[in-house]
Amino acid sequence: MAVQSEPVRVQSPGGVKGSPLGSGRPVVGPSLLSRSTPYLLLLPAIVATLALLGWPLVKTFELSFQNLNKRQLILHLTEWNGFSNYKDQLTSSEFWHTTGRTIAFTTVNVVLIMVGGTLVGLLLNRLGKKMRILLQAALMLAWAMPIVAAATVFSWLFDSRFGVVNWFLDQLGWHSMANYNWYSSQYGTFFVIILLIVWQSIPFVAFNMYAGLTTIPAELYEAARMDGAGSWRIFRWVVFPSLKPFFLSTTFLEIIWVFKSFAQILAVNAGGPQGLTQTLPFYAYIQGTGNQHYGIGATIAVLTILMLVVLMAYYFRIILKQEDEL
Repeated sequence: MAVQSEPVRVQSPGGVKGSPLGSGRPVVGPSLLSRSTPYLLLLPAIVATLALLGWPLVKTFELSFQNLNKRQLILHLTEWNGFSNYKDQLTSSEFWHTTGRTIAFTTVNVVLIMVGGTLVGLLLNRLGKKMRILLQAALMLAWAMPIVAAATVFSWLFDSRFGVVNWFLDQLGWHSMANYNWYSSQYGTFFVIILLIVWQSIPFVAFNMYAGLTTIPAELYEAARMDGAGSWRIFRWVVFPSLKPFFLSTTFLEIIWVFKSFAQILAVNAGGPQGLTQTLPFYAYIQGTGNQHYGIGATIAVLTILMLVVLMAYYFRIILKQEDEL
């Protein structure tokens, strides 16, 4: 005759008979405090962000719908004019010329920064320990130098009478460059500004590139070399696919940082000559603070932010698409 056995229940010392785990305590989920701890830790940063960034952004958006000039500021008047400021700017040829100039300026800078930073990052990965540390120290000094100090150094280097650059070009045989004024033309001024921005931005890309290269297994390089791949093909078929998220995120970060460049343009030649090197952030500053058309300046700032928001929306769309593919 078959005997039906009952489930064996284990009772631990001090435990409760019949407990499934033998611990003597019922299994409960995380408490409310433990679930809310991460949000409580983030709360100070969220409050600081809203206070330092959110509130000025709201006030800027509010000012963009006002006719606020020197008269209204002195008399404490609030004159709402709806979308008049936006209509004036969106139909202004000067605004669109400045926008096109800003896009071209950003494109040139970002291409040079990404190419230069990638090459320096690859060089860091190939150098020995001592030379790598020396190059990293030089990159860190360039990255850490304040913008105004760096702009002052570049102004000395490209000075028309005592600049090292003009002297060096003269020594190479280009005697017409002996007293050349780099800041008398749009392209000369932009050349100095672009060189300054690229010089200070390459370290960020180089360090990130080098960090990414250390994550690629050596077996991939060896397999590529066994297949007869050269340096370019190794970069194309091994490095770039492995570091594609790095290239994507770094490029978009550089676009944002270069697009909103202000201090470099102000320190080098203050948007000159004749305003031909003004970009949108500097144009907003001139219209708002310089000409005391604060509503117009706020409008240009809001339009600049909207352009960046559209760009970032495209970026996040790419990121989400990649995550869905994974």
